[in-house]
Amino acid sequence: MQVRGNSSKPTVVAPGLPRGVRTIAPNASVVLPMIATTAGLLLSACTVGPDFKIPAAPLVALTPKPLKAPGSAGGETQRFAHGIDIPGAWWTLFRSRGLNNLIERALRDNYDLKTAQAALRVAHATVEAQRGAFFPTITGSYLPSRQKAATAEDLSPPTVSGTPFFTLHTAQLNIAYVPDVFGGIRRQVESLEATAESQRLALEATYLTLTSNIALGAVNEASIRGQIDATEKIIKIEKELLVFLKQQFTAGLVSQVDVAGQEAALAQAEQALPPLQKALAVQRDSLVALAGHFAGEGLPERFDFASMHLPKELPVSVSSRVVEQRPDIRAAEANLHAAAALVGAAIAARLPQFNLSGNVGRTAEQFPNMFNPAPQFLFWTIAGNVTQTIFDGFTLEQRQKAAEAGWDQAASMYCSTVVVAFQNVADALQQVELDGDALRAAIAAERAAEKSLRLTREQLELGLVSALQLLNAQQVYLTALINVVLAKANRYADTIALFQALGGGWWNQSNVEADEVRDRWGHTLVVVTDG
Repeated sequence: MQVRGNSSKPTVVAPGLPRGVRTIAPNASVVLPMIATTAGLLLSACTVGPDFKIPAAPLVALTPKPLKAPGSAGGETQRFAHGIDIPGAWWTLFRSRGLNNLIERALRDNYDLKTAQAALRVAHATVEAQRGAFFPTITGSYLPSRQKAATAEDLSPPTVSGTPFFTLHTAQLNIAYVPDVFGGIRRQVESLEATAESQRLALEATYLTLTSNIALGAVNEASIRGQIDATEKIIKIEKELLVFLKQQFTAGLVSQVDVAGQEAALAQAEQALPPLQKALAVQRDSLVALAGHFAGEGLPERFDFASMHLPKELPVSVSSRVVEQRPDIRAAEANLHAAAALVGAAIAARLPQFNLSGNVGRTAEQFPNMFNPAPQFLFWTIAGNVTQTIFDGFTLEQRQKAAEAGWDQAASMYCSTVVVAFQNVADALQQVELDGDALRAAIAAERAAEKSLRLTREQLELGLVSALQLLNAQQVYLTALINVVLAKANRYADTIALFQALGGGWWNQSNVEADEVRDRWGHTLVVVTDG
């Protein structure tokens, strides 16, 4: 049953939960009747403390303004689709065989994922260990001893034969049981079950973070390759222009300063190439590590924008679905549940504790008599005990207050997690909405810069502009090329961020094939692979 308060007793109200759920602190008017009705309580136990109820999802819009379709840019079209579900293997929507292969390998070999799997097994085993408190504890013992009695004249020998030496065999079975009268053990199990659920959701979060980081790493590699290609393209152009200016200098049409300026521009462009190549090497090493392998093993996959495609339809969820789908929100909810159950366990600890014990065994001087059914070798004991803490320096009371404060803390953390999660979703949706505009503007700027460079070069050949104008046109074109690559990368990265913000489809993982494999130490692992 649920212990509830009334107007005449102190109450503790659960933070963020229905106001009808309350707890009471024990006092004499509660404890004494409980002691008097022990037998009834043993047959019909109650559970003190608050019963957890799932907090209601906030009824708010995901973005301040209605969304508009991202549209077409760079030859790829995207639109928002309300109500569509996210597949468990959401990364396959990018239609990249290399990305699929890399993530499949990472799900098999990544050690962060294995760590989370092991932590979940620990949590489940801890729950089962606590469930053992519902059952009696039974132990057996056997104690053989060889003894010598004192032989003083005024002492009688302990044996019939009169010899001071004798052997004693004792075997017994001990049974101890603590009835869960007020539900303290049940609340502890409930708390551990909620903690295990939180750990399961932490595993889902690890799964989502891993797959998202690999997808983002692939996009980052494609971006770096695009920047390298753009830099090499401008280097090629600047080399051609340097040859042209040297010919113009030989003909006396330009000065040595113009040639030197072009040489400086070429050197500056060439200087930008090594940092990009270094960033590419570091990014590929990072992807190898995410897959659970050593950098020296290399990465067989190669990522560029030509081998990746944007998903055409982007999911948009209602606020209640966001709360259900986000593993961090669900984990915070489980932590809130665990904290609520601990309040009940702390209240139960202040109430009378009941203990039942018993033992049965046999004692004999001769070992064969241990199996003799005669009653003279048999002994047994049955005992019951009720203990109520009268004064402990307010220790149990403060532990209850600490549990209630922990409940308040978990409630605040839950609310904070929800706020941040909705911020993530709003950011991702609005960024995706504007990424199309940014890419279209970048492409228009690149085309204009290319046209400007071409016309400036033609004008220079006719002697109508200076070499300085040509240098400026080159720099504008290089910047425009890089901006197109970055805008395209942002569009891919923000699309990935949207899938991550909406939970990544972990609830649909049953739709993909699960294979049983073993790691290098022979431990069995369940790995989710693309079906």
